[in-house]
Amino acid sequence: MRAVQFTGHGGRDVIEYAEREEPTRDNGEVLVDVKAASLNHLDVWTRRGLPGLDLDMPHVPGSDAAGVVVEGGGTKFEEGDRVAVWAGTACGDCEFCRNGDEPLCVNYHLLGEHVEGVHAERVSVPADNLVTVPEGVPWERAAAAPLVFGTAWRMLVTRAEVRQGENVLVLGASGGVGHACVQIARHAGATVYATAGDENKAKAARSLGAKEVFDYTDENFADAVRDATDGRGVDVVVDHVGKETWRDSLASLAKGGRLVTCGATTGGDATTDVNRIFWNQLTVLGSTMATRGEVDDVLSLVWDGVFEPRIRETLPMSDAAEGHRMLEERDGFGKVVLVPDDEE
Repeated sequence: MRAVQFTGHGGRDVIEYAEREEPTRDNGEVLVDVKAASLNHLDVWTRRGLPGLDLDMPHVPGSDAAGVVVEGGGTKFEEGDRVAVWAGTACGDCEFCRNGDEPLCVNYHLLGEHVEGVHAERVSVPADNLVTVPEGVPWERAAAAPLVFGTAWRMLVTRAEVRQGENVLVLGASGGVGHACVQIARHAGATVYATAGDENKAKAARSLGAKEVFDYTDENFADAVRDATDGRGVDVVVDHVGKETWRDSLASLAKGGRLVTCGATTGGDATTDVNRIFWNQLTVLGSTMATRGEVDDVLSLVWDGVFEPRIRETLPMSDAAEGHRMLEERDGFGKVVLVPDDEE
């Protein structure tokens, strides 16, 4: 079989689509014939190299995929079942797992980041990391949804507890997590504001439920938010950008507001206005991935068509480097999907 892989950390030139040995299935694992996979910014960071990350090379990246079960191996899945991959893996034994909050697991790790991923023609995945995909759901949608919609649901519903009638600002609405957050916040009954880098992205964000979209390339979004809310600010800011936007994200919040973050694509060493936090009694919330229950909740809405994973491009796995370029250069709106070359 073939898989996307890299033999060392670096630029996009280290990515190749190469022959690999067929995966071997361990106890509790399911062999899956991959029909589609999708890219996340995590794949870019893993390829570049993350601090403390020591991978066996060559490494297969990828946290999102969907396909057909080839061998169930005594699990609840049988040959022919349609499944999608959930990337989060927890130990099941620590205090956090026993309390049902797997993303806080002391040994939490992700398929594609800490261990071999799923950007391959066939993969062997723990049964606990698979969710059933109903008939009629396109493979591209099934592969594009789990990580970003699971992450967005936990951020807004569980951590920020967004409520009907609140104002929510979503930064980077054109990305995977961003465009999921726009839909989830609107579904919760919030008025949604967003940022995007051009008019095409802004138009797409508005079509998903954003009331106003601010172009961060030519205006200060904190000032724009204040103007749009008559000086009040928003109740919740979703910031996965990090260093470049952090101060303005805090400045966008109303008194008592909440900032929730799941990442820092521009860097984690942001400068924080502590005075603003305590004087305005703001809350800063971290969020990572989701519980399996949260994943089931949000994916049921994706499968029913309530939420729509937007696909910016579908590429053969042999063009994975182009997909990485699109993410790095913020080219397009939504998710980049990869399909095995023989599935085109």
